[in-house]
Amino acid sequence: MTGPTPTDARSLVDRARQGEPRAVARLISWVEDGAPGLAEVMAELSGVDGTAYVIGVTGSPGVGKSTATSALVAAYRARGDRVGVIAVDPTSPFSGGALLGDRIRMQQHATDPGVFIRSMASRGHLGGIAAATPQAMRVLEAAGFDVVIVETVGVGQSEVEVAGAADSTVVLLAPGMGDGIQAAKAGILEVADILCVNKADRDGADATVREIRHMVTLGAGAPADGWQVPVVTSVASRGEVDDLMAALDARRTWLAEGDHLRERRRQRAAAEILALAAGRVRHRLAERMPPTLADDVASGRIDPYSAAEALLADDRMSP
Repeated sequence: MTGPTPTDARSLVDRARQGEPRAVARLISWVEDGAPGLAEVMAELSGVDGTAYVIGVTGSPGVGKSTATSALVAAYRARGDRVGVIAVDPTSPFSGGALLGDRIRMQQHATDPGVFIRSMASRGHLGGIAAATPQAMRVLEAAGFDVVIVETVGVGQSEVEVAGAADSTVVLLAPGMGDGIQAAKAGILEVADILCVNKADRDGADATVREIRHMVTLGAGAPADGWQVPVVTSVASRGEVDDLMAALDARRTWLAEGDHLRERRRQRAAAEILALAAGRVRHRLAERMPPTLADDVASGRIDPYSAAEALLADDRMSP
C-alpha cells in the first residue's frame, strides 16, 4: 500500500482544518486502512486542543440509533454547531466495507456543508466501535467540528468500548423489547451516562421508564465519578429529542466543572495509546513467530502458555 508523503499529509490536514469534506474523508480513509506514513499524518494533527463534544450513541438493534443520531444532528445544526458523525456498521464478509451504510438513513443531512457523516466498518473489532474510531475522532476534531457523534454497531451486550471513547454515552432503549431485562443482564447502566427510552409514543413506554428509573434509584451501575444518570424519553422519528438534548447539555456542563472532562479525556488517551501499542506488538510477534512453534502446540509437544512465553522471551531478546 502506498502511503501518504509528508507533503500530502500537511496539505490534507490544512485542507481538512479549512472544512473541506474530501480532505476529511481522505484522512479518515488513511486511518482506517492503516496506511504507511500514518504516524506522520497524526503528527500533523497533533497540537489540536480537542474542543468537540463527543457523544456516543449505543443500544440494541432496533431501538432507533440511526434515527436518534439524525435527530441529534438536526438539533445541533439548529444551534449552528458543525457536526461530524462516525456510524460504525457491521463488516461485509465480502468487501470488508460497512454493511448497512448509515449515511443512507441520514439523507436529510447529505447536502448540509456543516455535517460530515462517515460509515465505518467494524472489521471484526469487538466493543461496538471500529479500531480506527479514536483516530477518526481526532481527524474530525482537527477539522473543527463542534460536536462528534459516534453511533455504535448495535450488537447488544458487547457495546462497552464507546463509553471510553466518548465524553457522554447515551444508551437507547425502546418499549416492548425487554430492555429492562436487557439492562440488568448486560450491565448497560454501567455504560450509560444518559439513558433514553426512544419511541416513547409506543405502548409500554411509561412502564419501561419506570422500570429503568427504579433500577437507577437502586444504584445499579452508579458511576464512581458522582454523575447521576438521568432517564429521559424521545420520539426521534418525529425529531422530539428536547429532553435528550437537555440531558446532554447538563452532562456537558457537569464535565466542565472541576477535572471531570480532563480526566475523561486522559483515560481516553491512555486507552488509545495502549490499543495502538498492543496492535503493533501483536503484528511484530506474528511476523517473528516460527512455524515450528505452532506445530509444537498443535501436536501437543508444548502447551500454548509455554509457547506464548517462549515467543515473548524471544521478542524481548531480539533487537
